[in-house]
Amino acid sequence: HWQQALCLLAEMLQEKMDPDVITYSAVVSACEKGAQWQQSLSLLMRMESDALAPSVITYNAAMSACEKSAQWQQALGLLHRMQHANVTPDLITYSAAMSACEKGRQWKRALDLMEIMRLGKKKPDVIVFSVGISACAKA
Repeated sequence: HWQQALCLLAEMLQEKMDPDVITYSAVVSACEKGAQWQQSLSLLMRMESDALAPSVITYNAAMSACEKSAQWQQALGLLHRMQHANVTPDLITYSAAMSACEKGRQWKRALDLMEIMRLGKKKPDVIVFSVGISACAKA
């Protein structure tokens, strides 16, 4: 029902209401569930143009939308954008980015992300290890 979420957001804007980070995050999440990665990225840009700072939750939803469509370049771009915006990636962020790389048959990049996690003092969990193993299996 991502289309409905976008329609409701458009209606809010038409009524001169100011959607907040939570509202945008919910719409990005709806787009993620529909694997609408382009819509998710457009919403992030809209937030930035409205001077709203996306949260880690917003970025994770957009990252998951990219992951579902094997858009590994976009996922890595989002990770870079997060760091540039001083939003700290979490385990969900890294596992989604790794999974996008795995789906794009970029096993080396997936393992590189795991190493970046470790260097950033983030301890990989079972899901992260599983994604890494799956990426190697698909290589």
